[in-house]
Amino acid sequence: MSETLYDRLGGADGIEAVVEDFYDRVLDDDSLVEYFADTDMAELREHQREFITMVTGGPTEYDGADMRTAHAHLDLDGADFAAVAGHLDDALAAAGVADEDREAVLSAVADLEDDVLNR
Repeated sequence: MSETLYDRLGGADGIEAVVEDFYDRVLDDDSLVEYFADTDMAELREHQREFITMVTGGPTEYDGADMRTAHAHLDLDGADFAAVAGHLDDALAAAGVADEDREAVLSAVADLEDDVLNR
C-alpha cells in the first residue's frame, strides 16, 4: 500500500497538531478573529480535522455543512480567504510538512474558494 498525503502529514496526530496551530494563528489575527466570536471552536476544530483528513486520503468523512452554507452569513472576501489560507500554510510549514504536500492541501482548500465566498 502506498503512503498517502494523510500518512505524510503524520496521520491523526499530525493533523491534530496542524489544526490546533492553524486556529491559534487565525484567532491571533485581528482581521479574522471577529468572524469566530460566536463560534463553537471545539466543533469547528473537529470539522477542520475531518476535512483535512478527508482531502488527504485519511480514514474519515467530513460531515460538516457544505462550505457555501457554513460561510454564507460571514460576508467574507478574497483577502479573508487568503489570510486564512496563509495561516494554514504557515501551520503546515511549522509542522515540517514538505512544500509539495503543503501545496496539495492548499490546492484542495483553493478549490473551495468560490463556495466559501458565496460566489
